[in-house]
Amino acid sequence: RANIRGNTSLGGEAKTYIDAGKLVPDEVTINMVKDRLAQDDCAKGYMLDGFPRTIPQAEALGEFAKINFVVEIQSGDEIIVKRLTNRRMCKVCGKIYGIDVPPKEDSVCDEDGSELYQRDDDKEDVIRDRLATYHKQTAPLIEFYKEQEKLVTVNGEQPIDDIFNEIVEKLKK
Repeated sequence: RANIRGNTSLGGEAKTYIDAGKLVPDEVTINMVKDRLAQDDCAKGYMLDGFPRTIPQAEALGEFAKINFVVEIQSGDEIIVKRLTNRRMCKVCGKIYGIDVPPKEDSVCDEDGSELYQRDDDKEDVIRDRLATYHKQTAPLIEFYKEQEKLVTVNGEQPIDDIFNEIVEKLKK
């Protein structure tokens, strides 16, 4: 998303795929991640969200980065659709609201009073396309990382704060 906001050539290419609910091609994604992890603020560690999404991405990542854990947040498709179609973001500060964390006033950011909006990739048809792609291309990563004994699984159908706390507890072990 930083590449998209920064209007980089890789970001522009990625946005076309994201807006259509499709996976960004591996080569583009791998190059964006590799460039990002090479920045100074990643020297002491980092957390990746949404990458890798394919076995080739995971294999490439293993060549240029050390992976300690992979967190799988298990949830049924209908819960995912419900949460994402209800997600809204602040146009100014980027704060995210949803079912578990609604704004105090409908369609208004609690932080700065700005308008909230729905991202193009949070519309139901796009989400369902993303889920179909996930089941076909990303789900195999569960076995890939399970075999490497790096997979940590949490219940994604509980409230967001509980999901966060479960992740923190499991990563402490």
